[in-house]
Parts: sequence; structure tokens; C-alpha cells
Amino acid sequence: MAVPIDIDVWQGDVAELEVDAIIVPANESLFMTSPVARAVKRAAGEGVELEALRQGPVEPGSAVVTGGGGLAAPYVIHAVAVGHELRGDATTLDAALGAAFDIAGRLSLRRLAMTPIGLERGAFAAEDAAAHLVDLIEARARQGEPVPESLVVAVSSAQEATAYRLAAEALRAASR
Repeated sequence: MAVPIDIDVWQGDVAELEVDAIIVPANESLFMTSPVARAVKRAAGEGVELEALRQGPVEPGSAVVTGGGGLAAPYVIHAVAVGHELRGDATTLDAALGAAFDIAGRLSLRRLAMTPIGLERGAFAAEDAAAHLVDLIEARARQGEPVPESLVVAVSSAQEATAYRLAAEALRAASR
């Protein structure tokens, strides 16, 4: 089955992208403390974190949405894939990604950008997190659940770029 999504991998700051929403890793308290979340908060303004905090705390495997503040993207989706115990759990990772895509679907957000979700403090290797992402996208498309039209994965290293490019290529090949 062809999966109707265009996945690009880009090495740079996710906060710079002009998309409908960006998806960032979050913790259960929703304080924006990860390096990626701190960078987004600096660009978006403190209000994004305050809006997230009003919705928390939340369970691992969930996601919340806030406005984008000073970002070009009007929304930020905070995905909690790794809990405070910092344990990599595939079910929780899949649930957090699914929750983020569900939010995007409810808001009719078609162009998304995200950073690698699940890599927080080494919970998952980039290759594993990338494989979970594309497997989830493929499963959601097969089940008729919302998937974005385009997704930019903003990575911070060459190793992450390679992992996500290989996963995206595998998804394209399987869709032919």
C-alpha cells in the first residue's frame, strides 16, 4: 500500500521551520527541559511552556498541544515518549507518536516537523526510534488513521540523519 506522506530529514533547528506544527519531546511534567524543548522555548517564548504546564502532568505515551508563540509554526505538540524513569518502552513511544498524530489530525494540520522522539537520555537508539516512527506511519495509513502529508525530521547529528533517512527510504520502498 502506498503511504501518502513525504518525509524529509533536515539537520538544523526545528524552531526555524515554517510548518503547521512542530512535535517536540516532553516529560510528564511538561516543563520544557530537554535541549530541543529549551531551544523551542527560547524561540517561541515562555508562554508555550506555561500553556503546556497548565495541561500537566500527563502520563508517558501521551501528547498535548499548545500555541506556537513566536514560532512560524502556529502549534507545538509536546509528545511524552520517555517517562521520568528514562526507560525505553516501545509501546509508550508508539502511543506518544500516535497521540501527536491524533492531535495533528483533529486540528487538520498536514505539514509537520519534529525532532527525533524517544532519544531522550539514550532511551532509544536513533535507528530504533526512526523504525518505530515509520512503522507507526505505515500502520496508521493502512488503518485509515490520520497521517500528515509531509513530515520534516529535524535532526542534530549525522548519525540521526542517517538513521531517519534510511527509515524513510525503507518506507518509500515498501510503498511502491
